Amino acid sequence: MTSIRHKKDAMLDAARDCVLAVGVTRTTLTDVARRAGVSRMTIYRRWPDVRTLVADLMTREWAGVVAPVAPPADGGPVRPRAVDALVAGVAALREHPLFLKILEVDPEILLPYLLQRRGTSQDAMLRAFEKTLRAGHRDGTIRADDPTRQARAVLLIVQSFAMSGHIVTDGGPDLSPEAFDEELRQILERYLTP
Repeated sequence: MTSIRHKKDAMLDAARDCVLAVGVTRTTLTDVARRAGVSRMTIYRRWPDVRTLVADLMTREWAGVVAPVAPPADGGPVRPRAVDALVAGVAALREHPLFLKILEVDPEILLPYLLQRRGTSQDAMLRAFEKTLRAGHRDGTIRADDPTRQARAVLLIVQSFAMSGHIVTDGGPDLSPEAFDEELRQILERYLTP
């Protein structure tokens, strides 16, 4: 199992390097295979095209952004840590090299996830958010409501700050990414506070 996971990670690493070098639309499965040191058939058996490969790559790369949005293991209050993790996650995604490259060169890759359907990464985020919201309901630090709907509302909020933040952070300290991180913090605090 470890060998299979290692091989998959090596192929995803190669895909990341290709996308960072030339973007998604100019990346080929042949390029990825060459960079990973595997045959084209090895790549084709797992991914039929570059888009499915990149979808798996995005899921892997952005899973680390979601991981901190979890109920505190020490039993501490959920809301403050959840808000901190959400704001930090948006900042991390906003600066993630793969995200920046896709946004700069191939933004149309992200459109289906904004307009048509949720992706694997978004579903993972929703599961993490819902688990955290339920914990916050139990400890009384998060406003009690339907956790599935709340998780989806939180996703809409953080997704807009991550995906579109760059179009509004265009001048001085009052319009910096950090200033908008603080705005996001305020929005989340007010939305989640009982």
